[in-house]
This record gives sequence, C-alpha cells and structure tokens, in this order.
Amino acid sequence: MTLYLNDLGLLCALGNSKAEVLKRLLAGDRSGLVASDEFGTRCIVGAVAADLPEIPPLPPFFKGGRVLLDNKGESAEDCSLSPPFEKGGPGGIYNCRNNRLLLAALSQIEPTVTDMMARFGADRIGIVLGTSTSGVRNTELALDYWAENGVLPDQFHYKQQQMGAGADFLADFLGVQGPAYTISTACSSSGKAFASARRLIRQGLCDAVIVGGADSLCGLTVNGFTALESISSGLCKPFGMHRDGINIGEAVSLFVLSEEPGPVVLRGIGATSDAYHFAAPDPDATDVIRAMQNALDDAGKTPGEIDYLNLHGTATVLNDVMESKAVNAVFGSKLAASSSKGMTGHTLGAAAALELAFCWLLLTHDDEQGALIPNINDDEPDTALSALNLVKKGGTLGRRINTCQSNSFAFGGNNLSIVVERA
Repeated sequence: MTLYLNDLGLLCALGNSKAEVLKRLLAGDRSGLVASDEFGTRCIVGAVAADLPEIPPLPPFFKGGRVLLDNKGESAEDCSLSPPFEKGGPGGIYNCRNNRLLLAALSQIEPTVTDMMARFGADRIGIVLGTSTSGVRNTELALDYWAENGVLPDQFHYKQQQMGAGADFLADFLGVQGPAYTISTACSSSGKAFASARRLIRQGLCDAVIVGGADSLCGLTVNGFTALESISSGLCKPFGMHRDGINIGEAVSLFVLSEEPGPVVLRGIGATSDAYHFAAPDPDATDVIRAMQNALDDAGKTPGEIDYLNLHGTATVLNDVMESKAVNAVFGSKLAASSSKGMTGHTLGAAAALELAFCWLLLTHDDEQGALIPNINDDEPDTALSALNLVKKGGTLGRRINTCQSNSFAFGGNNLSIVVERA
C-alpha cells in the first residue's frame, strides 16, 4: 500500500503560506524569532504573525460517549445553554489560539479535504493530531482573571485546554465521523500522529486522514524550559560552538494522507523509546540510531539514497552531541543535513509535522539544483561534535531532491524518524 501526502497547510514564524515559508526557509531568514516578555520570562520566541480566523459558534457535541461539561461540572444536556453553545464566548468551547491555528491551516487545504469527503464520505475520513500544550494559554489567562476577581471569566471552558480538543474541533467543524484523536508525546507528538494515521488507512478504518500538529506559545512551556535551564540567552545556535538552549516557537502543520496519488509519498517511519531519562537524551544514542535505521528499512532505502536530513537540532548542549553521534553512525559525514529550528524556534508538539512539512516543500519545489535548508546558527561550528555536513546558506544538492528524512526526539527518549519521497 502506497500512501501519499496529498496537500499541506502550515503557519509558523517563517510565514503563513507554503510559498512564503519556503522562500524565507531557503534564505535562512531568522526575523520571525523575536524577543517577548508576554509569558513571564523575557526570551526570544518564534510567533505566528498572521491574523487568525475566529472560531465560529458550534453546538454542544457528545463525542465518543464523553459528555462535555460546563465550568460548574454540569453536563451540556443539564445546562440552560442552547446552541450555539454559549460557554466559551464567541466560538464556544473550542475558542483558543491552538484551534484558531488549526482553522487557518485547514483553510489552506480545504479544497482537498472537501474533495476527499465527497469522494469517500464523512465516516471514512479520520483526524490525528499531535500537541503538547493545546489551549493551555486560555487556562493561564483564566487563572490570572480568577486571582483578581475570584471567579473564572465567562469565556473560559476547560475543553479549550484539553489535549484532544484540536481533533474534536476539526471533526465537529467539518462534520467528520471517522476516528478523531490527539497524541501527546512531547516533541515527537505530531510525528507519532503520522504513524497512527497510516495505521488507520492500512487497517481499512479510513480512506483519508487529516494529520499533523499544532502548538501555541504559553507560559507553561516558556517558564518550564526556563526552569530546566534550557532556554537560550539569545538566538538559538543549533550545532554551534556556543549553543546554550532553545527558542520556543509555535506552529501548525496539517496534511491530507491517502492512497490517492499525490506529490509526496510517505515511505517509512521508525519509532523507538529508550526511557533513558525524563529530559536528557541517551548519550550512546542507541535507540535514536535504531529509529533512523528502522525508518530506512521501512522505506526500503539505504542511507546513501537519502538526499537531505532535517535534524531535530534543538541547540541544547546534550541533544546536539547525541544527534550528531547518531547521524554520523548511520549516514557518515557526507549527507546534507540541517536544523531548521534556528529560523522557527522549537515548536514542541508541532515540530515533527512542521519539519516534515519543510521536507514536503523541498520535494514539491521545482528546482533542478535542489536548494537546501541551511543550518542557521550565526556561530562557529562545534568541532567537538561528530562530523556532519551541515548545509550553509545558499547550499544546494546540485540536482533535484528526491528523498528526505526528518528526525524528532522527545522527553523520555521518545524517538521518531520519517522518510518521504518525491512521487
């Protein structure tokens, strides 16, 4: 069974459309990383600059046997509210930035989604997303309001921060009746979504799946990573000599996956879990190596058949040591590779889908010289790292890019690698 990534919608610090993102990505544009003190700790973040669409009013839904509750713990059917669901203010229970990001990305792929629904039926379309924060920013703001006023604001609803809210929202908005759920495994979340989406189609449960991820900026992650001493003092420096941590970003990336022929083939997925440490990577990189090799085996590819590797490349001291060691062990030192996080920040649960989107853009770009994504860090290379062929600004493959691989690693040693190919 050959599965295709038929279409893509994305927004990130690099822009709000495929064309804009690709142009700025290949140029090594870091202007989307800006200083902010909105979240309690002043640091550099990668924010989406778009005017996001408003969530339209939606009625109460009873999904999967789960009854949605109001702020007092009462079930929707016991409340005095009538459609459109009034709790949550305009847009109701789904009104949060994460879902507005999803709606913006969905608008970019709406013709493809509409066509798939007409062709297969709403009950044959699934939705699988990844996130690590969902709409927790709404809860942060609601708690600030409660501290000042003694009550939660009328526009707040707990559903806005639930991990599954994004998939539920898209399913309710579109009227999709197939499986709809969200995976949250920290920074590999949206990569795991592709493994699940592929499984739904292979097992005959869906004909097409809307798959990807979204994460929005919030105090939880900014202050949490600050407490872990993992936030960079300036712009992050992936694989740089003076790297000192990450810049946190936000992003959304949505694909349509199906057997219908499309521009990019999902070739292989490799997933491992080493459980070495809650936050630190295994310095031996044993299971990261295995994840990359499993992805190659699943794709039927040898290391020499990969044209470009998008590195996880967080710019933390330990991750870059581990990943350079692992990549060198599998691919040697000649494969063109880079971390794109120097332009977007680390978008956490959305990172795997976003960086797979960058590979999709390379594979659909009509460029005979094969322009590559540069590893931007404004720093000198760390010569203590295992040797890698990090792409410089303006770097090209010298021919069309046909096959890409992308890495994503998460807390707890949750490792993922994906191979995609030009159709």
